[in-house]
Amino acid sequence: MGFDTKIVTKYFAWALDTAREARLSMLSDCPLFKGVSRRRLRKILIDLVEKKYKAGDTIFHERESGMAIYFILEGAVKIMKKLGSEDKTLCVLGPSCHFGELALIGHTSRFATAVAEKDTLLLIMYKSYFDDLVRSNNAAATKILLNVAAVLSDYIHHQPESDDKTAP
Repeated sequence: MGFDTKIVTKYFAWALDTAREARLSMLSDCPLFKGVSRRRLRKILIDLVEKKYKAGDTIFHERESGMAIYFILEGAVKIMKKLGSEDKTLCVLGPSCHFGELALIGHTSRFATAVAEKDTLLLIMYKSYFDDLVRSNNAAATKILLNVAAVLSDYIHHQPESDDKTAP
């Protein structure tokens, strides 16, 4: 039986990566991975993709289909929403933050636009990878889904009150 050179190369690159422990610590501190063992996180980390963005680069646009969740390793990302003719900055996220989590749970469009505020390095988990985890009946996928639900619930409960008195 022969080795798949692409996979072997990927594992050697990972083994020689001096920053992997810092990335692993960042993921283990992330609320989305609460309850996932470090051993399992190591395996997940191998399959995540790193991508660099220059200041001003758009990571994704509001209303486009969500294909991944992003973790900020370095830099900053501005999350903006179109309100009328203006772009309103909702927040600026820095290292150890994540965004785009709705992409993991369905075929939803992006709620806002994400733009690199400065040169930024992101760690990306594509929905297709996460779907494979779910299909393999992986316990980590269940924990991640429950954590995504908790994060989204927290977002909803911390929304400012609406001025519209007819809103529920």
